[in-house]
Amino acid sequence: MNKTKDIVKKILLWYKKNKRDFPWRYTKDPYRIMIAEFMLHRTRAEQVVPVYENFIKKYPDIYKLSRARSENIKQVTQHLGLHWRSSHFIEAAKYIVKNYNGSFSDTADDLLKIPGIGEYIAGAILTVCFNKPYPVIDANVARFVNRFYGLNLTGEIRRKKEIINIAKQLFNTVNPGKYLFAIIDFTTMMCKPRNPDHENCMIKDDCKYFKSATNNK
Repeated sequence: MNKTKDIVKKILLWYKKNKRDFPWRYTKDPYRIMIAEFMLHRTRAEQVVPVYENFIKKYPDIYKLSRARSENIKQVTQHLGLHWRSSHFIEAAKYIVKNYNGSFSDTADDLLKIPGIGEYIAGAILTVCFNKPYPVIDANVARFVNRFYGLNLTGEIRRKKEIINIAKQLFNTVNPGKYLFAIIDFTTMMCKPRNPDHENCMIKDDCKYFKSATNNK
């Protein structure tokens, strides 16, 4: 556990110097985090920025979005190729207005009932907006955990208990939302799917993946 806390600390220090700048990282509004995460699904963050900003100007709150038409949503999101996701925005907004009086719950069970919200988006909302420790796991986080701890898991590993249990420890920190942004940037810029930047990695000495790669040279 102490080792995990040390890794969290080092990644947060790295993030302080290397973090990327995105508009959704300046808010704790669950509505805006939800919108950002809907858009970020399989889409590069840099591409999302102008569309997100335009969307928030047009639909600044959950109530306005709940009254929107699908074709109008498509007009705003068309540059991201998000046509198939346009229904998520409206259905989620209508559900929240109808069932939660326009407010977001701070429990995973309630968030997961919202159309379009899965484990990752629920976790992002809980950590960023409500400062609750919750294992937020996408393919990048799962890859990092699998590599660093030498789990040697294969296939679809995000939902495997070994990954989840370690992720619970990683996100059990004072500011889990900040750590989420830190681990996202770290896995995007350093612990990349291909050619991870071992040379500049500040935690490589504790990384079983790095040690294995070094020993096999």
